[in-house]
Amino acid sequence: MYKVEIRPQWTLQTVEGQALPPRLIDLLLAVHETGSLAAASRNANLSYRYAWGILRQAQALFGMPLLRSTRGRGARLTPLGERLVWADNRIAARLSPMLDSLATELEAELCRNLASAAAPLRLHASHGFGVEMLRKTMAALEQPLDLKYRSPDDALTALRAGACDLAGLHLPIGGLEGELLRHYQDRLDEAGDRVIHLAMRRQGLVVAPGNPKRLRVLSDLLRDDVRFIHRQPGSGTRLLLECMLAREGLPLSAIHGCDVEELTHAAVAAYVASGLADVGLALEPPARRYGLDFIPMITEHYFFLCQEPALHSGQLQPILELLRSDRFRHELGQLPGYDPSYCGTVQTLADAFPSMASAKADAIST
Repeated sequence: MYKVEIRPQWTLQTVEGQALPPRLIDLLLAVHETGSLAAASRNANLSYRYAWGILRQAQALFGMPLLRSTRGRGARLTPLGERLVWADNRIAARLSPMLDSLATELEAELCRNLASAAAPLRLHASHGFGVEMLRKTMAALEQPLDLKYRSPDDALTALRAGACDLAGLHLPIGGLEGELLRHYQDRLDEAGDRVIHLAMRRQGLVVAPGNPKRLRVLSDLLRDDVRFIHRQPGSGTRLLLECMLAREGLPLSAIHGCDVEELTHAAVAAYVASGLADVGLALEPPARRYGLDFIPMITEHYFFLCQEPALHSGQLQPILELLRSDRFRHELGQLPGYDPSYCGTVQTLADAFPSMASAKADAIST
């Protein structure tokens, strides 16, 4: 099996064509993480002298320093240095899932051209940290996977068309379950579909450290002094937000959204961390990664849908064994806000979701 890796890389330059020094961003990221230029140089595999040279070149380029060093107190990035770090974080958060998806597609193409290679499992799923862990684990085990990050709507459409073997979805636990099920009802096969659970996970408000805007409930998002970063229309999290607001009689149009809409939970957190927004709705892991506060709003099931014949064919046995393994379940449980209690459990739609019967009845009546 071949492993394809694609990483985002960026630079900037003056109008005269003078570019950032090579490895500058790597060095700034390491200083941000360690608080020490000496430690950052080691982490970036640079000599201390060379690191200082990079910083002096950058200072000449910008006309101001990127780092301040205090004897006995380590090193801190200046506001400009911090902005470059957050620019890199935003680029990685927005592009990495798409590049990971492209990498698995290329791997799958290579596998298809090797006569002895098994056909890769085709998974269409919305991006999430449990899915990301599954992708990395399968790659480490050299189990072929053709992963495409898609919205739940697109993943379900692909499953119905036979374009994928597994479709990833997420549904809230509690009163909103039926409302979201009704949204997907026309693309569900209650008799033939089977649910393979991955994890329960928390979604909530991602806010700056200390929650300076004192945001606690959904109605706070409508305040004039609050800037909200949206997920893209069609995403499962955007649909969840719309349903949560509608349930409380709050208009989505009254939220003061930013000029952009992000494609992933990590990109939402990075946008808030950069100070460009006050709050977003996202998962807990990226909030913790960027040192943000997290206010839980709802817990949901993340799961895969498959058609029953695929279970009996043995095609899904490797991934089921992985999901049920103690090691994978333990690692999944280390993600903030993730609960692997049902990981690898297979159920019918009706057994997994109590609201299935009422959702079906509503669909028939309309």
